[in-house]
Amino acid sequence: MSVGFIMMCHTALDRAAQVARHWARHDCPVVIHVDRRVKRRAYDKLVSDLADLDNVQFSARFSCEWGTWGLVAATQSAAELMVQRFSGVGHVFLASGSCLPLRPIEELVSYLAERSQTDFIESVTTEDVGWTIGGLDIERFTLRFPFSWRKQRRLFDGYVRLQRRIGLRRRIPAGVIPHLGSQWWCLTRKTLAAILTSPDREAHDHYFRRVWIPDESYFQTLVRLFSSRIESRSLTLSKFDFQGKPHVFYDDHLQLLRRSDCFVARKIWPHADKLYRAFLTGDSNGQPMAEPNAGKIDRLFAKAIERRTKGRGGLYMQSRFPKPSWENGKTAAAYSVFQGFNDLFEDFDEWLAKVSGARVHGHLFAPERAEFADGQTVYSGGLPDSAAVRDYNAKSFLTNLIWNTRGERQCFQFGPRDLQSINPFIATDPNAQISVISGAWAVPLFYSSQDASEVRKEAAVMQRIEVEHLKLLRSSPVKARVRIWTMAEFIDSPMEPLQTIVDEISPRAMRRLAEAPRMADLEGFGQFLQSLRNQGMQPTLMGDFPVSDDERRTSTPRVRPYLVK
Repeated sequence: MSVGFIMMCHTALDRAAQVARHWARHDCPVVIHVDRRVKRRAYDKLVSDLADLDNVQFSARFSCEWGTWGLVAATQSAAELMVQRFSGVGHVFLASGSCLPLRPIEELVSYLAERSQTDFIESVTTEDVGWTIGGLDIERFTLRFPFSWRKQRRLFDGYVRLQRRIGLRRRIPAGVIPHLGSQWWCLTRKTLAAILTSPDREAHDHYFRRVWIPDESYFQTLVRLFSSRIESRSLTLSKFDFQGKPHVFYDDHLQLLRRSDCFVARKIWPHADKLYRAFLTGDSNGQPMAEPNAGKIDRLFAKAIERRTKGRGGLYMQSRFPKPSWENGKTAAAYSVFQGFNDLFEDFDEWLAKVSGARVHGHLFAPERAEFADGQTVYSGGLPDSAAVRDYNAKSFLTNLIWNTRGERQCFQFGPRDLQSINPFIATDPNAQISVISGAWAVPLFYSSQDASEVRKEAAVMQRIEVEHLKLLRSSPVKARVRIWTMAEFIDSPMEPLQTIVDEISPRAMRRLAEAPRMADLEGFGQFLQSLRNQGMQPTLMGDFPVSDDERRTSTPRVRPYLVK
C-alpha cells in the first residue's frame, strides 16, 4: 500500500509543482486542489507542468477563505477523488502547497505500513485546548458564523454579541463530541472513506458549515466516530507564534528541520532554495529511522516566542516596542538614586565612588545639563549631556544609559530641582534603589546669600515638589527599593544607613566603612528653619530640628530608617 497526498494550494504554485512531482515520482498519488481565487492562467500552467504524471490529479475548485467551510469542502472533494481513483492508497496525507517533505518517501511509506490501522490527527476536546486565540472555544460549535472574520469583522463580532445577548445556541448533532486540532492530518483509507460515505454526512456538513474555522474541527471531530485507533498528533511540523500565525521556515532553519525528524514541514518560504534542494534530493544523510518528534525543537520555539513577546530586559527595540507594563523589565540592570545626599555631604560623589567602586554621576536630570561622572559631555552609547535631548524622552535616556553600561553599577543624584517627570518610571522600576534624605534640599538655601523672602519662596516650592515625590514613593504601585530618612534622623546616626547603602551597591565587598563623607556644617540650621516658620512657611520634611544647637547636641535619639517595598 502506498501513501496518497492531498495538496491544498493557493500561492507559489511553482513550488507546489516541484513537491508534487517529487511525491509522484516515488509512486505516491497526488490530488491537488487550487483555490478558486487563483487566476486561471496560473492554474492552467500548473496543470500543464504536471500533465506528464499519470498519478497527479486535480480536484474541483472551491474558494478557500480562512476560517470558512470552503476549506473543508475542498478537502472533501480532493479526498473523494483520491479514494475513487487510487485503490492502492492505504493512508491519505493532507498537506499544503507550502509543505516540504523532510525525510525520504520510503521512510514515510514504511512508517505508515507498520501502522496500517492508525489515524494520525490531532484531536482533543475543547476543554483541553490551550492554543485557541480569540476567545472562542466551545462557542465556535454553539453559535452561528455566517460572516467572514477577515472581510466582515464588524458583522462577525456584532452577530456573536447578539447571539450571546439573546442566548441563541445551536444544537450539536447527536453522538458528536466537538474536538479541535491541526488541519494537517494523515488518515487511513478506511476512516476517510467512512467519513465521506457516512449516512449522516448531510447532517454533519449542514452543522459544520456554520462552525467557526471548521477545517480545525470537522475531521478532528468525526474521526472519533469511525476510527479504531487514533494517535492525536500530526506528522507535519507546524509551529505558531503567540498571535496564532504560523512560523515560516527559511534557509537558515535547515539543521533545525532535520533535527525534528518530522516527515513534512510547513510553512516553507517559497524562495528557500537551499531547503528545497536539500530535502527533495531523497538523501537521508545516512541517518537512522527515527520517530517524528517536533518536541525536540519546542524549546527553541519557546525561546523565540519569549524573545518576541518579552524581549531583553531593559532593551527597547523598534521591532518590539512594548505596551505600558508589557516590557520585560524597565531597565537592564540595578542602579541607585540618591536624593539629598550631596546637599548634606561635601564631595559625596567622590566618596561614594571610592568606597563602592560604582560609577557615580551628579544630577543626571538637572535643568541645565546631564551631569555625567568626571564631567563628561558625551557618555556611553553616544548619550549627550544636552538637557533638550534628554528631556525629549527622559525614560529612553535613562534606559539607554543603564543598557549601555551593563556590568557597572550606575548611581546618580536627584532632587526637587531636577526633572520630575521621570519619577513614576523610576519608582515603578524593580531595578531602582532609591535613598532619600527628606528636607536636605534646605541646606544649600541655608548657605545661600539670597534675600530672605526669595529663600522662603524657593523653600516652599522645593518642599511642595518633594512632598509629591515622597507621596509617590510611598504609594502601592512602587516596585523600587526605597529608603527614606528625615534629615534629623539621618544626621543623628549616619554610619548605619551609609553602610546599608554601600552593602547593597557592592554586596560582595562586605567591608565596614572606616570613614563617612564630610557633612556640611549645620550650626545655626535650626534657627534658619525657625526663620522660615516666622515668615509663614512651615518646613515639615527635615524632622525634629531644635532651634538651639546646644539642644540638638545633647539630644541623641536613635531612630531606624524604614523600608518601603
